[in-house]
Amino acid sequence: MKKIFIILIALSLSATSRSQDLELLLLAKNDANLLMRNYMSPIMNGMMNGLNNGWNHTAKTHKKFGFDITINANAAIVPNSEKSFLFNHSDYQYLSLESGSSNINTVMGSVNNSLIGIKIPAAGNTYKIAQFTMPDGVGDDLPLNAVPSPMIQASIGLPTSTDISVRFLPSVNSDDVKANLIGFGVKHNLMQYFGPLDKLPLNVSVFGGFTTMNTTYNIQNNSALSGNNQEATFKLNTYTFQALASLDFPLITLYGGIGYDKGSSDLKINGSYVLEYTIDGTANKVTETVTNPIDLDFETSGARATLGARLNLAFFKIFADYTIKDYNTLSAGIAFSFR
Repeated sequence: MKKIFIILIALSLSATSRSQDLELLLLAKNDANLLMRNYMSPIMNGMMNGLNNGWNHTAKTHKKFGFDITINANAAIVPNSEKSFLFNHSDYQYLSLESGSSNINTVMGSVNNSLIGIKIPAAGNTYKIAQFTMPDGVGDDLPLNAVPSPMIQASIGLPTSTDISVRFLPSVNSDDVKANLIGFGVKHNLMQYFGPLDKLPLNVSVFGGFTTMNTTYNIQNNSALSGNNQEATFKLNTYTFQALASLDFPLITLYGGIGYDKGSSDLKINGSYVLEYTIDGTANKVTETVTNPIDLDFETSGARATLGARLNLAFFKIFADYTIKDYNTLSAGIAFSFR
């Protein structure tokens, strides 16, 4: 999780080898927010879609105080339409396309050759102060061009044919990054209400889950920029509601479900930043301070449908499933399940 978040911040701020030009992007105010929203949206939406997956590999609930421990990974596949965006000049006040393609690759795309110019109005005129090449995407470096989200989860059975689940990742608490992720889920088996039908290998249940992630990255420790309270924050909340069904045989389980997912996230760059630039064609140096320059929010929601299978080797389980939704998601993992 720490590596994923550092990628998010490094691509949207100045901690790169071209930091001087990218820092000046912060002067573009609303334009900077729009450009970074277009560039970052696939990875933000991918994380929200991924974290709503991998909760269940059967509709069956544990017996009283039975439990399982599951390790899984979700891969939210970025649609082709989200791998690039069109740079529309009329949408920007301070930014312009100097050269290269107006069809710019997003963070989940590939190589970029688009040169962006920054022009800031001063004293009644517009001055060019910098230009930079859009950062390349990382999609080609990721399997399936998908946003990954690994997870550890534990579930325990209650007396009412109900499972309580907790999912988490180990917290990160360093001088640079503080991060935590936790989620809670409840699954209730409905077969108990259908009399003798509960003797069949068929199980039907309902499930609701919530996951939250909070991360803070200390920019001031990793930047030569003057200023105060420089940090980036990333917050994410996801919700899923599902109806599940499974055929649970001794050796294999076939499972599926339909439901609805929702997610929201925000990425902020806070603090004050003292930026110095030279007006193009002159020796004039200008210093300007910007405060809380980036504030991005993202939302996703929609229906989902899942099909999967699990191999049962006594208490050891191996499972995989595929979910059709906004960002189709592949989930796979292992579980140690008792009772």
